Amino acid sequence: MAFCSISSYFPLLGLLSLILLHPIITTTTTGIRLHVVRQPSSTTIPAFREAPAFRNSDTCSTNVIDNIQIVMPLDTNYIRGTMAAILSILQHSTCPENVSFHFLTVRLEPKIFSLIKSTFPYLTFKLYRFDSNMVRGKISKSIRQALDQPLNYARIYMSDILPLDVERVIYLDSDIIVVDDIAKLWGVDLGKKILAAPEYCHANFTSYFTDTFWSDVNLARTFEGRRPCYFNTGVMVVDVDKWRKGGYSQKVEEWMALQKHNRIYQLGSLPPILLVFAGDIKAVDHRWNQHGLGGDNLEGKCRGLHPGPISLLHWSGKGKPWLRLDLRKPCTVDYLWAPYDLHRSSRVALEG
Repeated sequence: MAFCSISSYFPLLGLLSLILLHPIITTTTTGIRLHVVRQPSSTTIPAFREAPAFRNSDTCSTNVIDNIQIVMPLDTNYIRGTMAAILSILQHSTCPENVSFHFLTVRLEPKIFSLIKSTFPYLTFKLYRFDSNMVRGKISKSIRQALDQPLNYARIYMSDILPLDVERVIYLDSDIIVVDDIAKLWGVDLGKKILAAPEYCHANFTSYFTDTFWSDVNLARTFEGRRPCYFNTGVMVVDVDKWRKGGYSQKVEEWMALQKHNRIYQLGSLPPILLVFAGDIKAVDHRWNQHGLGGDNLEGKCRGLHPGPISLLHWSGKGKPWLRLDLRKPCTVDYLWAPYDLHRSSRVALEG
């Protein structure tokens, strides 16, 4: 499979970037034609302020084996959220130097690598290319275009992308802020389970699947022997080693293949994961995913906080805090995200 880290791609990408910066000149019978080869979206990558270096405890381990492994998708459209998420994790970690980041991206770009390095000079991180061909022809159209992007499915293939020595990870979406020590989530005892996440058993689980699914006797038996509850796949603790050995990427893919022929769900990469794992995960305290702050998937209307303690805020849904703040139409909860925004123009936007 075509998965590589930035360390092996960087020299080649550097050469390509030099080539793409230069025009290509060809001659024709009518004269000289200038072909300008434009660089990809990296030219619109925003600028960020350098984050402070956090040293929050004198008792932190120097053993790499004790590192907390965090996986996040990396997309230029959401990179402002990613930067804020990283800052929040480091700021609230007792031992930020023991947190390692693994970023999954469709396109390995030197500018992105340099941007992260300049914003977080002390950060331990790697970039990995997710080959979008892995899901080509497997993605079914959902109710929101953002949910149909290949990178949204990269979480399913972590066991194929990450090195074998990364056996356990915390997967986080880019639109989150952590306001507690991430080590507490890392310390969850998975037992024999493969995945841990906050469960929401009060939610109408049947609504995540179509009438086509529930009216089929064989499909409706999928959850027999389980008490399935909704969980949000934007915050998960995953035993990557067990996932790999159990062939769970293929099990999720089987449901994606069925979806192509019989529309059994509406919401991107979430339902096929629910079909495989719902009712068979380790439940985590709800404080670790205060989700839905981005509103619904169609209009992104403002929502308030759920009652109870909060360790992680999650702007799942259509509305993103950085976009609403820039438009000067923020929701109240967006002001909880703003202090972690490292975007160079954010101070001006907040003061206006």
